[in-house]
Amino acid sequence: MSLTFHWFLPTNGDSRHVVGGGHGTPATESGRDRPPTVAYLSQIARAAENLGFVGALTPTGAWCEDAWLTTAMVSQNTERLKFLVAFRPGFVSPTLAAQMASTFQRQTGGRLLLNVVTGGESHEQRAYGDFLDKDDRYRRTGEFLEIVRGLWEGKTVTLSGEHLRVEDARLARVPDPVPEVYFGGSSAIAGEVAARHVDVYLTWGEPSAQVAEKIAWIRKLAAQEGRSVRFGIRLHVITRDTSEQAWAEAERLLAGFDAQTVRQVQAGLARSESEGQQRMLALHGGGSRDGLEIHPNLWAGIGLVRGGAGTALVGSHTEVAERIKEYAALGIEEFIFSGYPHLEEAYWFGEGVLPKLQAQGLWRHPYGRQVAPAAQAPFAGAGSAR
Repeated sequence: MSLTFHWFLPTNGDSRHVVGGGHGTPATESGRDRPPTVAYLSQIARAAENLGFVGALTPTGAWCEDAWLTTAMVSQNTERLKFLVAFRPGFVSPTLAAQMASTFQRQTGGRLLLNVVTGGESHEQRAYGDFLDKDDRYRRTGEFLEIVRGLWEGKTVTLSGEHLRVEDARLARVPDPVPEVYFGGSSAIAGEVAARHVDVYLTWGEPSAQVAEKIAWIRKLAAQEGRSVRFGIRLHVITRDTSEQAWAEAERLLAGFDAQTVRQVQAGLARSESEGQQRMLALHGGGSRDGLEIHPNLWAGIGLVRGGAGTALVGSHTEVAERIKEYAALGIEEFIFSGYPHLEEAYWFGEGVLPKLQAQGLWRHPYGRQVAPAAQAPFAGAGSAR
């Protein structure tokens, strides 16, 4: 078995501090420290590619740059890295989306993965002209994926659904390979869509018992549809040569959260319709700075100022590798990581954690390279214990 690792392209800006935003909240001022230029994002992408990450996730929403356009440009500065492009099916015709994906595959040599984001915030959806409620958005997503998958198979598709209608839709050229579809959602209707249509079900970084429950839930639903689904998890990471150094970095990030920003972000996230977002908020008690280590090496501090994925694995390279093994034992095969700043943290993880997983036979470089643990970084101060 070889686990699969993806990194993240911060198209909302990057910083040595946490950049907030997402789920209807704007990016914080720290996002201006390193603007998301094509040059900087390409630098992160090339680092991820060299270190052995298979792909890179790009987010979607009003708080960041457009994922399709950004990854199309960054792809030209990389050779093998895949792009897990987040997109919202209500914003574009399914036939056009299928065509865009097919074009992306041809122009990049088959390096597209799709992260379907139904949209959990009605107020943000309305800004884009989408006035469906949450459950109807998920039903539309199911119809959307039914059409897109039929087109990718080379079929002529006619469908008159509750929300979408196409007649005699067909692609002149189908994608090769067909992009895999990634999807996350914690509501009952989200589970139904995942079971019927997706390749990889994603969860945010919750304690292992909660992740195990989600996996069992989706597995059961997929089996009822005669399908099987792979599982992935979305987390941040702070990994260092020692546990003390890692927790000192977490404390430094936490110290940069001013109280007003935390209150504003939490107030915005509290109205989220996303069940996944509400589960994230519950992990830190809606803004508390106490008790943020909610499971060994799992820290909920990021979620104080950021919507969406709000937890990070924090610890020594050995400890982070052990937590990854714990999730893998539950059935998680793919990991999507990020860290602040994204360029430096990619190296901390790629040179610190991946060699340990490689030595245990849990990971191999996707391009056949051997990686060796980096020497301890001379600039990494010991820091204080947590």
